[in-house]
Amino acid sequence: MTTVMVVDDHGRVREALSRLLAAEGHRVVEAANGLEALHKLGTVPVHLVLLDLVMPETNGLQLLSALRELGRTVPVIVLSAVEDVATRVQALDLGAVDYVAKPFNTQELLARVRRHLAISSSTREGAPAGAPSSSRYLIAAGIDLDLDRHRARYGQEWVDLAERECTLLAHLMRRNGQVCNREELLHDVWHLEFDPGTNLIEVCVRRLRSKLPGIPIQTVRSVGYCLEES
Repeated sequence: MTTVMVVDDHGRVREALSRLLAAEGHRVVEAANGLEALHKLGTVPVHLVLLDLVMPETNGLQLLSALRELGRTVPVIVLSAVEDVATRVQALDLGAVDYVAKPFNTQELLARVRRHLAISSSTREGAPAGAPSSSRYLIAAGIDLDLDRHRARYGQEWVDLAERECTLLAHLMRRNGQVCNREELLHDVWHLEFDPGTNLIEVCVRRLRSKLPGIPIQTVRSVGYCLEES
């Protein structure tokens, strides 16, 4: 059974979401603010988080920032009435895998929950050396990528990736040797139909280069990025 955490300071919202998720067969853990959520995430295995942004004590953006600093890769879907584009982009840049505006359609929300649980679910260990490419594993340019466990290897050691880092790397690996422009990456990786004018792609690439030193992601000036062994 998968466990979904609902983080919202409104009790009625938590109750409604809990009933909805429980009817789908999920175990539900509730938290009234980011601080409580962070504490429970340290004690209860959680597969996905539904997160409000505007809360007392520790808000949603602060929780996302804390999870990133702790290296936690649990997928987070933001549920918020905040429509400000800069805030939406900031949430995605901090590691949220999706952003759903309140009020939301319940069937659409459940579909997004199913999708992100399917992406992140895994109970198996990483691929052995020389494992063939499959729906779970990608191999390109000397990189092994485990899509289920959000782990990559370029050299000897496997390293954990945030979901957005994993998605970006997978996109570049599938397009190995081809230039991926900003519009394509924003659409396919961040699900944005416009360029917000921020450096969220550059930040994500910088994190990948830091975690996987020497990884052959080439910068194509004023265009985008290309994965290609030099």
